[in-house]
Amino acid sequence: MRKLYFFLPKLYYSFPIQLLLNNFRRNHVLVLCWIILFAMITGNFGKYLGIPYLFLDPEYLNKVGFTSFFMMGLLTAGFSMAFHITGYIADGHRFSFIGTLPNPFKKFTINNSIIPVVFLITYVYQIIGFQINNEYSSEYGLLKNLAGLFTGYVTMTVIFSLYFRFTNKDIFKYVVCRIDEKIKQNVKVTRASAMHKLDIVRKKQVRVDYYLDGHLRAKPVEASSFYDKATILQVFDQNHFNLVVIELFIFAMVLVLGIFKDYPAFQIPAACSFMIFLTIFVMLSGAFSYWFGGWSATSGLVLFLILNHLVGEDFFSKKYEAFGLDYGVQPAEYSVKTLPLQLDSANMEADRQQVLTQLANWRKKFGAHKPKMVFLCASGGGKRASLWTLNALQTLDSLSHGKLMESSVLITGASGGLIGASYFRELKLREKQGEPIYPYSNSHRQKISSDNLNPLIFSLLANDLFVGFTKFEYAGKAYQRDRAFTFEDQLNQITEGLMDRPIVSYLQPELEGIIPMVILTPTVVNDGRKMYIASRPVSFMNAELNNMPGYLQRKLSGVDFHRFFKNQDAEDLRFLSALRMSATFPYITPNTTLPTEPPIQIMDAGISDNFGLSDAVRFLYAFREWVSENTNGVIFLSIRDSPKMGTILAKKGQTIIDDMTQPISSVYNNFENFQDITSDLLIGQAHSWMTVPIHRVDIQYQAENYVPILQNMDSIRQNSTRASLSWRLTTREKDGIVRNIQSTQNRSETNKLIELLQ
Repeated sequence: MRKLYFFLPKLYYSFPIQLLLNNFRRNHVLVLCWIILFAMITGNFGKYLGIPYLFLDPEYLNKVGFTSFFMMGLLTAGFSMAFHITGYIADGHRFSFIGTLPNPFKKFTINNSIIPVVFLITYVYQIIGFQINNEYSSEYGLLKNLAGLFTGYVTMTVIFSLYFRFTNKDIFKYVVCRIDEKIKQNVKVTRASAMHKLDIVRKKQVRVDYYLDGHLRAKPVEASSFYDKATILQVFDQNHFNLVVIELFIFAMVLVLGIFKDYPAFQIPAACSFMIFLTIFVMLSGAFSYWFGGWSATSGLVLFLILNHLVGEDFFSKKYEAFGLDYGVQPAEYSVKTLPLQLDSANMEADRQQVLTQLANWRKKFGAHKPKMVFLCASGGGKRASLWTLNALQTLDSLSHGKLMESSVLITGASGGLIGASYFRELKLREKQGEPIYPYSNSHRQKISSDNLNPLIFSLLANDLFVGFTKFEYAGKAYQRDRAFTFEDQLNQITEGLMDRPIVSYLQPELEGIIPMVILTPTVVNDGRKMYIASRPVSFMNAELNNMPGYLQRKLSGVDFHRFFKNQDAEDLRFLSALRMSATFPYITPNTTLPTEPPIQIMDAGISDNFGLSDAVRFLYAFREWVSENTNGVIFLSIRDSPKMGTILAKKGQTIIDDMTQPISSVYNNFENFQDITSDLLIGQAHSWMTVPIHRVDIQYQAENYVPILQNMDSIRQNSTRASLSWRLTTREKDGIVRNIQSTQNRSETNKLIELLQ
């Protein structure tokens, strides 16, 4: 006890502990960045969106291995060094004794490494658990990944060490210079004046009794009375230039990578992009704090308000365009005066006649037998929904011997589900056109499940924030190679370049009844209406308003894209752009601005109907008489990436913050429930105006029903057995999604569908 009694004060007044306490006391921005990183790697932040997996399973060139972990090691060490540099500049003067030591920054870094070391240990622990339990890694594979991480970490640390070794000066070099200056100036340096200046310095000093030297040995702090304050501060000031050099180097690196970002080799892992952003943020915050001192918080708030105002005035705002549309002509007027023109009865009837031609050709395929008409409705859900929908359609169409797609007349939905359904439709079309494509091949699932997030995140950092000046040409018009282009370029790659065509190119095969029609319904941010996008005008989607001819305040549920943007080359719209508009993932894929006055922005179709059922009912209503006469029933096939009858959880442990956010969070958490209730109501009402039976088949991704994939889960996956809502999936997530079609409930629904199609 006696030894402990004397040891604890020494520990408390040691340099590492005092630096740790100083960080929590003064450097709140730095500590917050570390807290965010700790929360991410432990699964306490962004688990639903799959953010932890970006760090625990980094992917580079569609592979997780030595190279991807090497990059993570490089950037993790880079962020740690930014933490040290910022802390050294901000608080080095509070520990002036460090300026009297050889290689002062090296000593500061060693003693300031408690948080970085704890983070690295935690990071390695989480990687080991995740790779073993989720990625089926062998011992050799795991060791190779960890070797990549440590090699990258050590490499970056050595680079910084060499740089500071040759650029930083210690106190002794400055003393020589200052003595020469004193002699030349014939100024007498007395012990009394040195002691007086030392007393002034000590009034603002943090007490430190021991520090760790370069060999990690505890050393007592010696008196620094020989050196005056100006000399010591000069040692610290020398590192400000180093900070500027490093920041410029990082900016230059980001700019260079941004210029070549469309090449896969330059598309670093998404977590690396985040680490670069965090490093830049930390170093800028440190520089900002140094420039403005005690006014840094106030100055930062004022600067943010000014920047926010300028962005609001369109000084820095960026518009993401739909490729194929002409933004150089007079924009279309989007107002309460022009929208009612969508209800022109002649146009609506002309659009109906085109679809009736398609339906007649579809009907001829079945001869005298009246077939079932299938509406394919695919829900949104990022990469998870894309893979799930494609896998479900491959399985269902194969088991029905092709009858599913032959019986389908319409595909609706949102986001990733619509991408997967459109991709499968394209595969079936190419097969029917005689191309050597096998629609049920596993290679297509592998393609569509490959990573999209790395190039998107890096484009957000390198292109949207710093570059954004390169352009490309489509349909004879020039557009920027921005994040929207990056998303479509990746979408084009994972769908084998098969859907890179104008949307109007699907008109003929749809009219001939070869493939089902696709109607995309992204949401207009300005007023909440849908934008109906198809291969031809579909103004009949507002057909129910014809029942109110005398009512002048009829409000359209949606706007027909082709007729509204006729003068802006609507027919040239790239189909990939239409899919992108319908799959706007918050903060990742940007909103699209259309050429209107005032400009309107487009968001994900899932905002209004994530399952596409309401759009299918609208279509059915417009052709209810024909369907009743020419079919023996309708099937709504809903391919959901979420269970319809989810578990109802009790609200336990409500915190004050939970109570404050409950009104908003309850709406968000029950968003799909609201849409399900509305869809059930609409389909229920359809029974009153349809004379043929209406059937429902729900194929659901519900991971908890498939027991084998839940075994040996780590702590992150045990709390979230479903695949993450992201544009990137882990190996286990892909495997779980594909095998989930074999769940008991899905097998039952599959048998029901096949029986209905007989």
